[in-house]
Amino acid sequence: MKERIQKVLAGAGVDSRRNIEEMVRQGRISVNGKTLIELPILVDPERDRIEIDDQPIRLRSQKDEKRYYILMNKPKGVYCTNVAQGEQRLAIDLLPPAFRTRVYPVGRLDAESKGLLLLTNDGDLTNRLTHPKFGVSKTYRAFVDGYVNPESLQTLSKGVWLADRRSGQGFKTARSQIRIIKRSRDKSLLEITLREGRNRQVRRMLAGLGHKVRELTRIRFGPLTLDGLNPGQSRLLLPKELSALRKASNPPESPVSAAPNRRQKED
Repeated sequence: MKERIQKVLAGAGVDSRRNIEEMVRQGRISVNGKTLIELPILVDPERDRIEIDDQPIRLRSQKDEKRYYILMNKPKGVYCTNVAQGEQRLAIDLLPPAFRTRVYPVGRLDAESKGLLLLTNDGDLTNRLTHPKFGVSKTYRAFVDGYVNPESLQTLSKGVWLADRRSGQGFKTARSQIRIIKRSRDKSLLEITLREGRNRQVRRMLAGLGHKVRELTRIRFGPLTLDGLNPGQSRLLLPKELSALRKASNPPESPVSAAPNRRQKED
């Protein structure tokens, strides 16, 4: 039976559905020797041959596969993808060998950002945690250049206009919660909570108001925090943490007629 390629490859532990969609658009994936760059792509895991960057992918059944949920404190310089380009250091490289082919990052932190990263092989939960319609919060601490004034805080919290590099059109970010931890004439430390995750959103929001981000750390994802984890360390989620995460990813009550938003990339 044919299924969407992003679901099949996510189930094989290649990467998240969103990241696989991006690989398709980049022309990195071929099916039966033919490179396809437009979605949707339907494949039969039992019959079709799938390659990424000319490397064959071994597909495995998801039916009886054990689910894993790993919390990591990602350091700088580490990439949130399972298919490296060049000499990239990947988040899965920091895991014990037994997990490296089993899980993938949920969403993305760019290579220069650090902090809380969740890795799993649960595609359904990943979809709920990264799709903006479910509104799972993510909190960041940002060291930025300059003194952030009250007017800038109000502008950021209400949403700012950014360019969509893929479509060439602009969009307005959703409302966010922002508070000042400390600030001086030359720099400020902010805590920012978002319920969406567009590409490098925090950096782009602040740069648009003249405040370059010097250091960005994700400190919370839904109910999860970094307590007790040093940079580069990871651990399995506790049962109570997994239960709280699933509860946080339940869709909010909304009218049946409400139209779902498109998925967006993480910072």
